[in-house]
Amino acid sequence: MALGIKNADDPIDWAALTRYASEVRERAYAPYSGFKVGAAGLVEDGRVVLGCNVENASYAMSLCAESGLVSALHATGGGRLVAVAIVGPGGQLVTPCGHSRQVLWENGGADLQVQTPSGVRPMSEVLPDAFDASDLRRAGASAE
Repeated sequence: MALGIKNADDPIDWAALTRYASEVRERAYAPYSGFKVGAAGLVEDGRVVLGCNVENASYAMSLCAESGLVSALHATGGGRLVAVAIVGPGGQLVTPCGHSRQVLWENGGADLQVQTPSGVRPMSEVLPDAFDASDLRRAGASAE
């Protein structure tokens, strides 16, 4: 799947990204909460990667849609995310939780565009003062 971005000046097709997130949301496995979530991410090379939440009877072991999306990103060749849309019940946009914000930051950085219920915002606003590999380097730890 590709949305066909050619360069940084092309607009992101948010309607298509949201549609992909809505479609993959229907494949979510949420028998306990009933809160199905789908996520679609545009990669810098034009690919679209998808993820949906997968629950487990032990809620702590459940997998959120954003983590599934990042797993698909790396499984299909890696790269950096440039835009993400996340859809929950009723097809409504949802904002990523704290854990997901950190996962998205790691794979898209401060400039990653996130479609939220209040509009498109960069990760630097969705997760201000984020912790990342640069913090590890400053502390003398390996960022490999």
